[in-house]
Amino acid sequence: MSDKPKFEVIDRRKIKADEEHDSQQPSAPEAEAASAPPEPGAGPRLVVSEPEPEAPAEAEGELPAAPTAQESRKQKEAYDASAQRLEDIVRAQNPAAGAQPPITFEHLVQQFYVSAMIQMGAATPEGQQPRVDILGARTTIDLLAVLAEKTRGNLTEAENNILQSVLFEVRMAFLELTKMISLQAMQPPPPPQAKR
Repeated sequence: MSDKPKFEVIDRRKIKADEEHDSQQPSAPEAEAASAPPEPGAGPRLVVSEPEPEAPAEAEGELPAAPTAQESRKQKEAYDASAQRLEDIVRAQNPAAGAQPPITFEHLVQQFYVSAMIQMGAATPEGQQPRVDILGARTTIDLLAVLAEKTRGNLTEAENNILQSVLFEVRMAFLELTKMISLQAMQPPPPPQAKR
């Protein structure tokens, strides 16, 4: 058997707080012992690496700074130019297609409505088993409710009517679907058929 250690264990954990870092600093004799070469027959040893200096990032829990007004304006100009190029390509391929209508609040509400209904199995082709994502549907419905709450008082009467109607409809569909799921869960399984 060799007198050299067979392996080293290296601790690569990062120290999260300065207090932990300061409290775990070895004293001068401990630091010398840790950096000294291993004694023959000492076996494995723990090698603690110094934590890497962290980049000056946002404090934990803080959001990154928002883009400046100039950055946002430049980005929007680039986005609009790119969207226009795409629309020009589509119209060149299909001259009968007119310009796309501007996106409105109604389009946003319709998008949530369609997503919720698909998640509840409404777009299943005839003859196929519906694929239901009940938890996804609940999330989409809850997002619609957040939208209604956050836009309260800022919508036109027509926009508010559309939002409230869609929210009512998807909630009713959700209630019906969960009722069916509950009834199926309560039914006992069919008895096994006897083999002949």
